[in-house]
Amino acid sequence: MADQRQAAGDLAPHPLWFSPPDGDETRRRVLTRQRVIAEALTVISADGVQALSMRALAARLGVVPGALYRHVRSKEQLYDLILDNVLAERRQRTIGGFVIQPDTIAVGHYVGVLAPSNGPLRDAMNETLRGAMRDGTLERIFRTWRVWNDDQPKLYDRILAGQPIPAVTGLDAVTPLAALSPWDATLRYLPSLLRASVVTIVLSCLSMGLAVVLGVLIASGRVYGGRFTRVALSAYVELIRGTPILLQLFVLYYGLAAAIRLPAFAAALLGLALNYAAYESEIYRGALEAIPAGQLEAARTLGLSERQVLTLVRGPQAFRLALPPMTNDFVALLKDSSLVSVLTVLELTKQTQIFATNLGSWVLPGTLCAAMYLAMSLPVAAAARRLELRWRTPPLAG
Repeated sequence: MADQRQAAGDLAPHPLWFSPPDGDETRRRVLTRQRVIAEALTVISADGVQALSMRALAARLGVVPGALYRHVRSKEQLYDLILDNVLAERRQRTIGGFVIQPDTIAVGHYVGVLAPSNGPLRDAMNETLRGAMRDGTLERIFRTWRVWNDDQPKLYDRILAGQPIPAVTGLDAVTPLAALSPWDATLRYLPSLLRASVVTIVLSCLSMGLAVVLGVLIASGRVYGGRFTRVALSAYVELIRGTPILLQLFVLYYGLAAAIRLPAFAAALLGLALNYAAYESEIYRGALEAIPAGQLEAARTLGLSERQVLTLVRGPQAFRLALPPMTNDFVALLKDSSLVSVLTVLELTKQTQIFATNLGSWVLPGTLCAAMYLAMSLPVAAAARRLELRWRTPPLAG
């Protein structure tokens, strides 16, 4: 079988294809939706901005080059992708605005594989292809389909001269992650996981901050607003709570793309904030309505306006009541942030998925990811308990 792959591989004209871990659907989505062209062994970026070699990009993300297939630049949705050269060149002719970087990272060959019993057929196929190389037929076919390039004549000369051609060149120094010990693999990937955990923390904090602001506004509108305001806000809360958050993220990022294309991070931030704002508003509304009516009437009797009653009497007490469930919601949001990996946000869960794909196992990456989520959530819960104890109102003396 090795000889068949070698003989057929010698006649293949293009670099080795490195399929992305998510499969063909991801590749099609990247090429069509993000309008980015790339190649399997060469890095491409829109307008050539800050282009990185494959190894440099892999080092930055903490992955081996063979597994690297995209790098997201959140501001412009710019991708550096590793894809097949022939596809990149063909797409570049139909879609402008992309640059193919000239440096080759590695070279491989397409191969045709036949059953061991088809040795005579293999030899006949190889001889036919060698003949097509000699008389120029193969070159004419490639030029007709616009896939001919300067690499082909050198390859043909080596094949016709009977020189051995290695299956892959340029990746000799790369050690596959699966070949490393679990400890070495963890050390190699740990910086990427730490950077991804920072993305998770920033995304969660920003989303929770926006959710708190929106939740306060929604709760205030439902408590103090007119009939139309209360009905509209109640409908929003029920709609958000009655539909999956993953569906909401899809609608924001993919469904609205025809009208407005949000960056992945912005769509993730907005989706999480809008979803949790509905839950937060119910917490705040319940806390506001839990304040005894006698206190509110006493404050009004003293001449306080409704705004003063809210900010000086009702609001502070409601905040104390809302603090424990708010903390629970933040911990839940921290974990729900893993859902934004479907929007190409490179947060902790997405980076763990890439780690597991390269390692070929989920045991170590999954355990490490769970430990990191636990390390992020436990301090939040502990701090909330301390605040709750500090602000707890002492019981009245009998």
